[in-house]
Amino acid sequence: MTKRLFLFAVLFVLIASSVSGQKQEPYTYYLFTYFTGNGADHESIRFALSDNGYQYRALNNNMPVISSADVSITGGLRDPHILRKHDGKGFYMVATDMQVAKYGWGPNIAMVLMQSDDLVHWKSSIVNIPQSFAAFKDVNRVWAPQTIYDESVGKYMIYWSMRFGEGADVIYYSYANKDFTALETEPKQLYFNPGGGATIDGDIIKKDGLYHLFFKTEGSGKGLKIAVSKTLNGGYVLRDKFVQQTKDPVEGSGVFKLNQGKDYILMYDLYTTGKYQFTRTSDLEHFQVIDQDVDMDFRPRHGTVMPITRAEAARLSARWVDAGTVMRSLKIPGMKPGKVDVDTVKKEVLAMLDVKSTAKRLSPTFFNFPGVLVSTKATGANVFSCTVKVSGKTAEVYQVKLVSAANPVLQGAYADPDIAYFADKKRFYMYPTSDGFRNWSGSYFKAFSSEDLQNWKDEGIILDLRKDVSWARNNAWAPTITSRKIDGLTKYFFYFTAGQKIGVASSDSPAGPFRDSGKPLVEGHPAGINRGQEIDPMAFHDPQTGKYYLYWGNGYLAVTELNDDMLSLKGAPSIITPDHTFREGAYVIFRKNRYYFFWSENDTRDENYRVRYGFSDSATGKITIPEHNLVLQKDAGQGIYGTGHNSVIQVPGKDEWYMVYHRFVYPEGIKMGRDAGYNREVCINRLEFDDQGLVKEVHPDHQGIKPVKL
Repeated sequence: MTKRLFLFAVLFVLIASSVSGQKQEPYTYYLFTYFTGNGADHESIRFALSDNGYQYRALNNNMPVISSADVSITGGLRDPHILRKHDGKGFYMVATDMQVAKYGWGPNIAMVLMQSDDLVHWKSSIVNIPQSFAAFKDVNRVWAPQTIYDESVGKYMIYWSMRFGEGADVIYYSYANKDFTALETEPKQLYFNPGGGATIDGDIIKKDGLYHLFFKTEGSGKGLKIAVSKTLNGGYVLRDKFVQQTKDPVEGSGVFKLNQGKDYILMYDLYTTGKYQFTRTSDLEHFQVIDQDVDMDFRPRHGTVMPITRAEAARLSARWVDAGTVMRSLKIPGMKPGKVDVDTVKKEVLAMLDVKSTAKRLSPTFFNFPGVLVSTKATGANVFSCTVKVSGKTAEVYQVKLVSAANPVLQGAYADPDIAYFADKKRFYMYPTSDGFRNWSGSYFKAFSSEDLQNWKDEGIILDLRKDVSWARNNAWAPTITSRKIDGLTKYFFYFTAGQKIGVASSDSPAGPFRDSGKPLVEGHPAGINRGQEIDPMAFHDPQTGKYYLYWGNGYLAVTELNDDMLSLKGAPSIITPDHTFREGAYVIFRKNRYYFFWSENDTRDENYRVRYGFSDSATGKITIPEHNLVLQKDAGQGIYGTGHNSVIQVPGKDEWYMVYHRFVYPEGIKMGRDAGYNREVCINRLEFDDQGLVKEVHPDHQGIKPVKL
């Protein structure tokens, strides 16, 4: 008996040693799960991969990886949270069962519970709160569920926000059953907000033995706060300070630990602007913005990140990565960020090089998708081929062409450009709408300057509505500028749209800062007008009369003279709408005794947004429409869409003219639907006239113009 016990003990030690000797594969990748918006299939779960926690690439071409229609009541899934099982043998994911596109903001009463062994195949269950718990039959919101393993009871705790009637949203919790198909305990309140206001979007992470609950509060101020507890399901004490590093509204915090080192990432959704912000922290108390290090080829809404192994990433890659996805991750020194257009049918790639690029040789790199091999071969000047082999799939060969592109002239999203030349500064200045904000919600204006129309210096923010303007906070659109000598000094006057009204600010420098006049200059419809908006001002100095005029309008075109102070209008405006094609964005120039009026037709969200023109003998007179008056339109063959809202600049002392305009962000804009209307970029092309003074059509392109010599 003793001998048998001894042999059994030896065998147990050998087995235990063998098991303990097996190393857990390290986490070297990250899986980002998210949704993208409120329309059509946007309310569906998507996946993206990263190998460093900062650069992410969408899987499945940024299309859903789970069908919302198949797994939810509403046909929509939002706010996904993903979690590795505590034993490492599978994954759980939970999401809000909600489709705003179809049903609006509620009521929504359910969440979806999902589970998978491999991150690829998922099975799901719906938890309808009012049906599951009689005490909660009057609930009208069930938002943003998340899951965490409760070590003290050996169960998975699900926590989410819930609301009765018009009361405040409260974070509740319940435990899932062992099959992760339902909730087995009646919901209890998890966090009690001392301020009594709404708390939503809870996100818990454990650090140094303490549970840190991040949440959004809407009671006293709006933003993200943290409450801390020694126990998972209660006792949270508020750290009463906001931790978001922005003045924009935020929600959907997601916290995860980096695979290397001791630091954490806190990311959150800037839901009113359509942007996402990443911050880094080592103590979950002090956060530093790291947006400059983050790169994503998609636009997420309220998502979460989970560290994964290389093998898990390879499984995802084999399922949802194709050669086109790999080619879209192409980077070359001197290439314009994001300017890679991939044609998966023709197997062709067009990549844009900055005209200022000094790269001496091609050094293409690609995102580090596991299980993917890429080989390149030069086939000509700025031309090479790529052979892409994704594990389990047939190799594909793409032809890559590099072109030197001056357009867009400004890096980033900008629109509605107004351009001017100031002789006293011997520079051109450009004033665009700061774009890329959801529903045109930008709140500041920037200026750019140049000596040659190609190389532009960012002069910074010249007017911030939220700091500098008392009568409007958002919708900073379509500015214009002019200068005038007053009391012997040159003053600059900046007219701008804010809150669908027109204001004016002044400065001693075209680079600002500008000081607002303190009230709107135009804030209501002109007499006889009952449509459109008071937007898109255009200031014009008439070289024949010396008068200064202001034009504006949406659906109509108004004009009136400015008083000598440039801060007020001289009399009621006249309505000079050219014809039924006029939508907005009027611009006026004077050339060879003729006044030219340019305007935009259609909606800025329309791919057929375009520019027309007419002319007159007066700055305020009747506008004549030529038979062929289309000046600028899309070029689908080049992937250029939404070309409009122009301004025009003359090179001083020469009959040399250029048109400045915006287009949908290239190349992804045309795929954004109506969101393309606030994701635009600025371009410049030559503007020419024929012998009769008629405007020749401008052909938009990527190459742009050569530097202009003054």
